Amino acid sequence: MKATRFEYRFRFIIHLLLFVLGFTAPWDYAWQLDPSGPNAHAWGVFAARLAETQWCSIVAAFNGLLVLGIVFAALGAFLRTWGAAYLSYKIVQSHAMHGSSIVADGPYRFMRNPLYLGTFFHALALALLMPPSGAIFCIVTIGLLQLRLILAEEPFLAAQLGQPYLDYCVRVPRIVPALTSRVPAGGMRPHWPQAMLGEIYVICVAVAFAGLGWRYNQLLLIRCVLISLGVSLVVRALLPRGAAETA
Repeated sequence: MKATRFEYRFRFIIHLLLFVLGFTAPWDYAWQLDPSGPNAHAWGVFAARLAETQWCSIVAAFNGLLVLGIVFAALGAFLRTWGAAYLSYKIVQSHAMHGSSIVADGPYRFMRNPLYLGTFFHALALALLMPPSGAIFCIVTIGLLQLRLILAEEPFLAAQLGQPYLDYCVRVPRIVPALTSRVPAGGMRPHWPQAMLGEIYVICVAVAFAGLGWRYNQLLLIRCVLISLGVSLVVRALLPRGAAETA
């Protein structure tokens, strides 16, 4: 079930394709799984379903789902930026796996894969803006891809780092964060500026959800996602390849 070398090498493109499929839901043209209309996105459809139960009003349902989206977007940005601060930008964006040492600082004291968990939270936020079938597709496929990437990395790291890494895996959870740190701090210094630049896309998306989500405009938020992606591509092109190297 682990990802192939091709999947790992092109994981960013694969993520992008899965998000595009989620937003466009091309299968709906043949099967007509999703409703039509101005609020035919998952956010509007789920809010309407909640209101139909009379458990809450349609306004409360929209607001509750928006708050949930903001939380997911913020968690995604926080986890990815926190995790990236303790890795070099070169490693985070590399097409190949790296395993020169065990990183046991920052979020890596509580979980082994904060970057992948952050990506999944980000997917949950974006899913609100997709057609319902696209949202389900995106959540399932992104979740499976994260798991496949993890299962590809762990044997590689075990082979590279040996018993110390296996001991680290026994003490630190793979995905669900521990409530307290499971290993002592290694003394690594975080590189916040480079991490924030490297994760500018998820940060901008979180800011857009929090600042503009209250306009209840799905198309506006989608435009913000596209602008955030464009900004991140420009920043990536400008950042030196060796930026944010760990000390």
